[in-house]
Amino acid sequence: MRRTEAALVLADGELFEGWAVGHQTPQGLAAGEVVFNTALSGYQEIISDPSYAGQIIAFTYPHIGNYGCNPDDDESRHPHCRGVVVRDLARRASNWRAKDDLDSFLRRHGVAAIAGIDTRRLTRHIRDAGAMPGAFGSATESELLAAARADGGTDGKDLASLVSTPEPYTLGRADAPFYVVAYDFGIKISITRQLVDAGCQVEVVPARTSAAEVLAREPDGVFLSNGPADPAACTDAIEAVGDLLGEVPLFGICLGHQIMGLALGGKRFKLRFGHHGGNHPVRNLATGRVEITSQNHNYAVDAGSLPAGSVVTHVNLNDGDVEGVRNADRLCFGVQYHPEAGPGPHDARYLFSEFTELMRASA
Repeated sequence: MRRTEAALVLADGELFEGWAVGHQTPQGLAAGEVVFNTALSGYQEIISDPSYAGQIIAFTYPHIGNYGCNPDDDESRHPHCRGVVVRDLARRASNWRAKDDLDSFLRRHGVAAIAGIDTRRLTRHIRDAGAMPGAFGSATESELLAAARADGGTDGKDLASLVSTPEPYTLGRADAPFYVVAYDFGIKISITRQLVDAGCQVEVVPARTSAAEVLAREPDGVFLSNGPADPAACTDAIEAVGDLLGEVPLFGICLGHQIMGLALGGKRFKLRFGHHGGNHPVRNLATGRVEITSQNHNYAVDAGSLPAGSVVTHVNLNDGDVEGVRNADRLCFGVQYHPEAGPGPHDARYLFSEFTELMRASA
């Protein structure tokens, strides 16, 4: 089969050659902020994670797609990422669970991709220069460069409201011990599964739901989900969470953790190239235990900006960044990483039990 030549061009002009796979856009290009993910497997869960809205995912593992795709592994109704970059795309799926191959999955969901890229060189470049916009496709190099420079990245953008559910919906048993309202900033299916398994009936609500609307539901607790882009741009959510602090137990993951940190009075900063992968070591400061965690974020909470009463509970052992915060007086805690995994290790799933324990103690 004849390949269509394509290229990836970063905003700084760096060029990578390959060939087009996945969905072919009418414009001949796709643009977004380019980030790399170091996970060895779980590509379907990563691609379908709404937290990648506005971004192009480059997989560092060289061979992607070998075990195919299965609807049970989707983390959302459809992917929100701008595109996918791989070294080698498997030509056929080899797994008893496979219902589809990755190329067909990408085409069906309208996700553009490029293969044949030297992802090792790309990763090293992003590590040195930082995450930046890029564009790829069969368009000319000058067109790709112009599109990359016009993209603007994720700074200052509230993409959570774009990927959020338009209407509330409910999961779990009506007679579950706990009733939780979950803000959908880009919530993953595996998170809702963990909440239900922990004994919660979960009502998922849109990202811009007010605190008054939440409190009117009289929940036992409120969950703040993961999501894409810049937490500082989620002004409605920050205001709502600020009004909920101290009124009801709160548990935040990833973007939800960052929004909680800002609502407490802290500040956020952007990481040079983010944390994206399934193998990040985190130390639990209360127990000293090291957890291997799944992570996907480009921003972090500034430890020095947190007000009195807010305690850092977890730190990243690679760079020392904040990975968890708790404020007992305000009935809240959050972690930067993903305890539900999907994909990744299950070291941190105990946090869902800590949430139910906080709700029980606050009843």
